[in-house]
Amino acid sequence: MKVIVCGAGRVGSQIAKRLAEEGNDVTVIDLNGELVRQVSELFDVGGVAGHASHPDVQERAGARDADMLIAATHLDEVNMVACQVAHSVFSVPSKIARVRAQNYLEARWSDLFRRDHMPLDVVISPEREVAKVALSRLSATAAFDTHDFVEGEAQLLALRLPDECPVINTPLRQLTELFSTLKAIVVGVRRGAKLMTPEPSDQLYAGDDVYVLAAKADVRRAISIFGREEPPASRVVIIGAGNVGQTVAELLEADPRGVRCKMVERDRARAERAADRLRRTVVLNGDALDPALLEEAGIAEADAVLALTDDDKTNLLACALSKQLGCRLSIALTNDAVFFDLAGAFSVDATINPRATTVSSILRHVRRGRIRQVYSIGEGEAEVIEAQVLVTSPIAGKRLREAGFPSGALVGAIMTKQGLRMPEGDLTINEGDTLVVFALRDAVKQVEQMFRVSVDFF
Repeated sequence: MKVIVCGAGRVGSQIAKRLAEEGNDVTVIDLNGELVRQVSELFDVGGVAGHASHPDVQERAGARDADMLIAATHLDEVNMVACQVAHSVFSVPSKIARVRAQNYLEARWSDLFRRDHMPLDVVISPEREVAKVALSRLSATAAFDTHDFVEGEAQLLALRLPDECPVINTPLRQLTELFSTLKAIVVGVRRGAKLMTPEPSDQLYAGDDVYVLAAKADVRRAISIFGREEPPASRVVIIGAGNVGQTVAELLEADPRGVRCKMVERDRARAERAADRLRRTVVLNGDALDPALLEEAGIAEADAVLALTDDDKTNLLACALSKQLGCRLSIALTNDAVFFDLAGAFSVDATINPRATTVSSILRHVRRGRIRQVYSIGEGEAEVIEAQVLVTSPIAGKRLREAGFPSGALVGAIMTKQGLRMPEGDLTINEGDTLVVFALRDAVKQVEQMFRVSVDFF
C-alpha cells in the first residue's frame, strides 16, 4: 500500500515508522526540511519538504497513485485541507485526519465531514481517544494498564500481584484446572526488568506484573482471582479543564453509574467555560498543587485523581500530592518519555501517553483484513496484535497447537462465529476468526507473517 503521511512530528514519524516496518511504501511531507531528512534516514521512507495542503507538494509525494493520505500536522485546518486536496485533485481513496479542536466535532456540525463537503473518511480526535483510555482505567482501577480488543469483547489487564494474591506460587496449568470456567489467560509476565511469555509450568510471584487477557464478562472475576479486587471509581477529581479534561468530565456525567466528579483548573476563564459547559461537575478555580484546594475538592475521599493538564510536571506533582493526601488511585497524562519513566517515583499508578494513543488509533483504521489492532507494551518491548484470519493465511484450517506460533508469542483469545473462545490446542483456526496474540518484540514479525495473504487486500 502506498501511504502519504503529512506531518513529521512525533505522531507522524511514528506512523511512518510502523507502516514502513509493515512493508508499505511511505512518503512523509513536512514544512521542516531537516525533520523530513531525519525521518527519511531513520525509517527508510520517502520525504518531501513543503506545505502538506499544496497540490504540487502532494503530487511530488506521489498522490496520483497513493492509496491513503494521513494528515497529522499540528494544525487542524492544514489536515482538513490536505485531505480535501487529496480527494478533489488526486482521488486518493482513503483520507484520515487528526482534528484536535472539539468545536469541529460537535454533533450539530456532523455534516461537515460528509463526502460531498469535507471528504474525510476517518477523523481522529486525540482528546477523545485519551478520554476513552482514561475511562477504561477508571472502570478497572486495580489495573495499571488496560486495553479493549475484538470490539470490547475482551480486555487486556495489567496487574501487579500483591503479597496476599491467592494464586502466587501456583503453576499456571493448575490455574486452568482450578478455574475451569474462567475465560482469562496470563499472556505476559514482567519480573524485575524482564518481560516474558510464560510456560504452563511457570509460577507467579508477589511483585510480578502480569498481563491477563480476559473476556468482558469475566474481567471483575479475573481481577479478584489475582488478588486485586477493587471497585470501579465512583468519586473522581480531574485536574485540568482543557479539551481532555472536559471530554472526560462529559463522559463521566453520561456514565449510568452516576460517577461524582470535581474539577480543578488554574486559569479562571477556562474554569468558567468548563463550569458553563458541564452540568453536574463541580469546577474549582485554583492551583492543583495547593493542598488546601485539593482538600476542598475532597481528594482524601476520592477514588481516583486524573491529572490531565498539558504540563507533565504539574501532572506528576499533582498526582504525588493527591496520593499523599489520601487519594486511592492516581493517573497522569505524560507526553515526554522522561516523565513517563519517573512516574513510579511520584507514586503515579498509571500514565496515559496521548501520542501513543493517537498513533494506535490511526493505525487501527489503516489496517484492513489481517491486522486490526496493535497495542504496544512498555517501551515497545512487546505488542498485543489483533488479527483476522483470511482465506489464504498460512494458519487457516490448522489446529492451534499445529499453527506454529513462535517462542515469545501466546494466543490470548479467539473470536469465532460462535463467540469468544479461550485458546485450546485442539481448537481449529478458521477463516474469519480473529485472534488476539501477545508477542515479545523479537516475535512480532513472525506473528504478522502468520496472517499474511497472497492476495493484495489493500
